[in-house]
Amino acid sequence: MLLFPNCKINIGLRVVRKREDGYHDIETVFYPIKGLRDELEVERVYSQESRAQSDLSFVQEGLAVDCAAEDNLIMKCYRQMAERYPQIGPVRIRLRKNIPFGAGLGGGSSDAAHMAIALNELFALGLSREELVQEVRSLGADCAIFIYNEPCFATGIGDILTPLPLSLSGRRIIMVKPDIHVSTREAYLGLALSADTAPHTPPCTIEEMLRLSNDFEQTVFALHPKLAEIKQHLIDAGAVYAAMSGSGSTVFGLFENDTESSAHAGRRLLDEQTASMVILDDTLA
Repeated sequence: MLLFPNCKINIGLRVVRKREDGYHDIETVFYPIKGLRDELEVERVYSQESRAQSDLSFVQEGLAVDCAAEDNLIMKCYRQMAERYPQIGPVRIRLRKNIPFGAGLGGGSSDAAHMAIALNELFALGLSREELVQEVRSLGADCAIFIYNEPCFATGIGDILTPLPLSLSGRRIIMVKPDIHVSTREAYLGLALSADTAPHTPPCTIEEMLRLSNDFEQTVFALHPKLAEIKQHLIDAGAVYAAMSGSGSTVFGLFENDTESSAHAGRRLLDEQTASMVILDDTLA
């Protein structure tokens, strides 16, 4: 079975409060991006002799990640679900990693969510969307959005989702991932929380959505001024909205249909002034 775990961007990210469990309540819009995706192949192992765990295999290709295979969220998802559902047998897993790591794009979470989808289908578990969400919630706050894989307003730690009837279809997006790694812990350090802890309502229009801002830019841009420069380059090139995704370090710009030349100009500007970057220039589906 072949799946293509896609990434996401955050349109706005408000850090509401710190919770007693050490996590933070947030508000954000998750928007799936289908143009940048990993490749995940999951194949059942049919053995007449046994269902031994030794028949389980995991091969990773493409971009390197900073964890051992056993710590990959794909493997954690498999072991968690295999323990819960005895009908799940060994599988062969191949992952080609294309989504940059530590980029604020949710690549690892997407891989885990798509692994759950694959196991549900391969072993006929019959799990509903909400049941799959419960399966992946413990693996990471971003996992649930990839079960939905549609624009959603997220609250809680990012795992309480409300689908939004809003589409950026037809607009061009430029996503820039520089050779900068930002840890979530680093992004939270020094972040000044607002005294306003009242919940906000989900955006009802594209205009409302594109007025949202990312609180993490406050701390991350101070630590990595290059990210602020990239955002300004995108705005100068004609982006109607530019922001950092999640806790970084990807910065993206959205361009209207009639500013395609500006989008290309923006990409050229970035190519000329920056190095060691992954750049996606794509039209949103």
